[in-house]
Amino acid sequence: MSLSVLAWLCLAAYALHALEEFQMDWRDWAQDILKLPVGWPDFYVTNAAVLVLGAVQAQVALALPAVPLVFASLMLINAVFFHVLPTIVTRVYSPGTATAVLLFLPLGVQVFRNATATGSAGLGTCLAALAGGALLMAFPVVMLKIRHHHDTAAANA
Repeated sequence: MSLSVLAWLCLAAYALHALEEFQMDWRDWAQDILKLPVGWPDFYVTNAAVLVLGAVQAQVALALPAVPLVFASLMLINAVFFHVLPTIVTRVYSPGTATAVLLFLPLGVQVFRNATATGSAGLGTCLAALAGGALLMAFPVVMLKIRHHHDTAAANA
């Protein structure tokens, strides 16, 4: 399967993942378990941005193979650190775990396999993509924390 096809499948997987998270009330889980100060507008905007990024990475996959690797990294990090591990540690199902395990993990790994097997990416590119995925995953969380800190400071002033 080509990197381009895999990139489009990753976008579809992310759309299904967002649907699972919404239907299974990820927001309440994130507030209760992760203690994230997240609301539904945050969820909507963040997932809309990720879907746009997913469309872009799929569109440029053949010309810039590192870009789908960053998106695959985002998916893998999301699956492991925001779904699988929290579900195991807390013994409370993290909404999104099903699509993370059934779609994110196999597709994310396959993107890396494809890129390395075809020579589109070496170790350095793969490591940079993992770092990029981690930064993408951290960005909305950091923004939430900054906003929460600002709102708390303003309320206490």
